Amino acid sequence: MTVIKYPNTKTAKPKTADVKDAEAPVLFDTESTDCGHLLGIMTLNAPKSLNALSVEMCQLLSAQLEAWQTNSKIVAIVLKGAGDKAFCAGGDIRKLYDSMSANAPLPNPYATEFFGHEYRLYRQMHFYPKPLILWGDGIIMGGGMGLMAACSHRIVTERTRFAMPEITIGLFPDASGSWFLRRMPAKTGLFLGLTGALCNGSDALFTSLAEYAVAGEDYGKVIDCLTQVDWNAATTLNQSSLDTVASQALAAHPVAKLPESKLALYWQSISQIMNSGGLSDIDHLLHDDEALADINADFATDKWTQRALATYRHGCPVSAALTYTLYYKATNLSLEQVLYLELNTAVHCAANPDFREGVRALLIDKDKDPKWSRSLFECLSPEGRDYIEQHFDNPYSAGKHPLKEWLGADALGAQYVR
Repeated sequence: MTVIKYPNTKTAKPKTADVKDAEAPVLFDTESTDCGHLLGIMTLNAPKSLNALSVEMCQLLSAQLEAWQTNSKIVAIVLKGAGDKAFCAGGDIRKLYDSMSANAPLPNPYATEFFGHEYRLYRQMHFYPKPLILWGDGIIMGGGMGLMAACSHRIVTERTRFAMPEITIGLFPDASGSWFLRRMPAKTGLFLGLTGALCNGSDALFTSLAEYAVAGEDYGKVIDCLTQVDWNAATTLNQSSLDTVASQALAAHPVAKLPESKLALYWQSISQIMNSGGLSDIDHLLHDDEALADINADFATDKWTQRALATYRHGCPVSAALTYTLYYKATNLSLEQVLYLELNTAVHCAANPDFREGVRALLIDKDKDPKWSRSLFECLSPEGRDYIEQHFDNPYSAGKHPLKEWLGADALGAQYVR
């Protein structure tokens, strides 16, 4: 098996799989297979915060992945969340909020730590040489979506609800969102990024964010399928053969009935809106109920659509401009290049007023009445466009960007192409 090294990744000392600390932010365990191998089990263990992703959780996950990568007994890894409400509802941004102020430096050291560890983890997972199997039950948002997109085998249930709602807090669809939203059909990803629309398991299947539909009560049966399959069939134990065995095991489980996919139902209407012109044209349609009804009366009056429209209309204009611009900037970029660009953007957001104001209004004071710094009209003016573009500039001094090695010829993406 090829061993992949992840340079410049600062991680906590890994916990061994036989150590169980019920209070730890991530729990690690193993399940024995019938053929003498092991499944690694990783559980995000912060159910009170809906398993919100923290710096420590990223460090622990990364360290354990690195340890299990070279353990020949481990053939696949299952990632799930504790509790019955969520896999992961996003990032734990309270400490990040506390670090943001008018006097904070650019780049903000904690923002660099927070987003840097998170993005390194996604990259590590995307290039991981063993199957990463997501149990995507319950709420999946923001950082949880980054984890979902990075797994090789994604399972959803009838309880799965996912979204990229960063427009509500003055951020943008980060966590590799610029990469995976771009890959959704008919520009549905752009619609999800702008509106924060809440989607279900069928939508995840439609957008290739998931491959398998399983009843929410059948987690134990899925583990049984994975432990009973013959992993020895992957005689070379390379990534391709392990992935095939994992796929065969998961495909053998009965398919669950999921709620209807709104994206599959309305993709033509969404495509028409997202292809209506530039952001100002899209904005005009998203604010015009009559125009939307002319496109599709059912789409315009659906409660799902109405909720998405309300989120957009109340959301941050700077976030809308960043989302739209990044969607097109990511067209020809690799995953590593996208994450590099997202780190620049996220660190700039942490230094600018809208992110802090959005978190304040939604999570701190909870008045849900953010005072955004600019209108969309202002964002689209020449001065406003310059302001938006400044978010993508490298905020670090020469040679100090924490992800600088991701742009060279030795980047993992370049290695895989070779």
